[in-house]
Amino acid sequence: MYIAGVWATSGPTFPVTNPATGEEIGQVADGGQAEARAAIEAAHKAFPAWAGKTAFERSAILYKAHQIMLERRKDLARLMTIEQGKPLRMSTNEVGYAADFLLFYAEEAKRVYGDILPSGRSDQRFLVLRQPVGVVAAVTPWNYPISMLTRKMAPALAAGCTIVLKPAEATPLCAIETFKCFIDAGVPEGVINLVTAADPKPIGEEFCTNPLVRKITFTGSTAVGKMLVGKAAANMKRVSAELGGHAPFIVFKDADPVHAAKGAAAVKFLNTGQACISPNRMFVHESQVEPFLEEFTSRVTRLRAGNGLEDGIGVGPLINEAAIQKIDRQVKDAVEKGARVLAGGHRLMDNGLDRGSFYAPTLLADVRPDMLIYREETFGPVAPVITYTDDDDVIAMANDTHYGLAAYVYTNSIATGMRAFEGLNFGIIGINDINPTSASAPFGGTKDSGLGREGAREGISEYLETKTGGFAV
Repeated sequence: MYIAGVWATSGPTFPVTNPATGEEIGQVADGGQAEARAAIEAAHKAFPAWAGKTAFERSAILYKAHQIMLERRKDLARLMTIEQGKPLRMSTNEVGYAADFLLFYAEEAKRVYGDILPSGRSDQRFLVLRQPVGVVAAVTPWNYPISMLTRKMAPALAAGCTIVLKPAEATPLCAIETFKCFIDAGVPEGVINLVTAADPKPIGEEFCTNPLVRKITFTGSTAVGKMLVGKAAANMKRVSAELGGHAPFIVFKDADPVHAAKGAAAVKFLNTGQACISPNRMFVHESQVEPFLEEFTSRVTRLRAGNGLEDGIGVGPLINEAAIQKIDRQVKDAVEKGARVLAGGHRLMDNGLDRGSFYAPTLLADVRPDMLIYREETFGPVAPVITYTDDDDVIAMANDTHYGLAAYVYTNSIATGMRAFEGLNFGIIGINDINPTSASAPFGGTKDSGLGREGAREGISEYLETKTGGFAV
């Protein structure tokens, strides 16, 4: 843990393991409510001085952190692969994405503007300021264990807030090394604080109830997010939450089915399907389904699963045993109800993979609404394909979910793409694009997928309060 500028050197610890091998790779400080409270108090104490720095001073530190992160890119990526499991190439890409947020908000820090507004009275003027909300409590997930930190920390620091962060218990080592980038860039003591814990509940309780915390930002499951949002609301705290997803991937009848299948396979198995924007329901027009399935099957069967440090690995392990069991339950349910397994459909146990949490890249055809996988978020390497006949019906089918984070559309018609963009009830939509994300683009969902936005200028607004001054002149 890192509290008030000091690393914890004693006290209880908990183990961190490699999901590809099951081996222990380190021990991390095991904090509780008392440590969370101390970190919040440190952030509160540091807030006036940090908020009082000029935007240019805060910007310079974020620029430096960006430079340091890129210099350490190889080491950070290797650690990520060992701790989280994704192939090394993908880890390297993620570190670059994480650094993008530092660069973007180093620039955005200098663009927090106010306003002068007209009044109906000749002797009155209105002045509007945007100022940092105060102490921010952040909770980050394990699936993107570095970029999800910078996506929250960079805008908060740029705005002038101080932070207490609780990383996922599965990936605290990545959080520790990310914090070192900020520390070495010159972030003052108390401005950033890290509380690691095997049990997140006491930390979350302190975040929601401590009156010194003015803002909570959370990325994780919908169930936990709803609980945190409810408790935060009871204490009148500002909240942003990026939660689960159940993304549709629509292949319209005018699309190139082979091109669509290439895109679908690439995004579905990214990070072993452990991404909130991973496509979970693939709706393919009946006229395109056979060539789509043929190309998709070819790509799935060529994917090699294994330790992400090895060359040629396309799919890494799932994060733990519970993830394996959830996926296997969904696949078995679908097969029992009539789905066809065109590839995969089982846990991988050969060639030493039994030591980790590996599931074969899987393609299911003939998926129907009565199957669990049609309704539940999978968070794994399983692609369910649903055949449809009518374009209007498929938009309604895609919207038939409590989630609203991401959606994907393949079409060769601008008109069809625009109608889908306007008609789909999701916060992020890729039109012939499997990567509709960037530090400069708003990221977030609707309905059970969350509140607020990260990235872009909307991201820094989440950490700013609006203050109005009425001046009699």
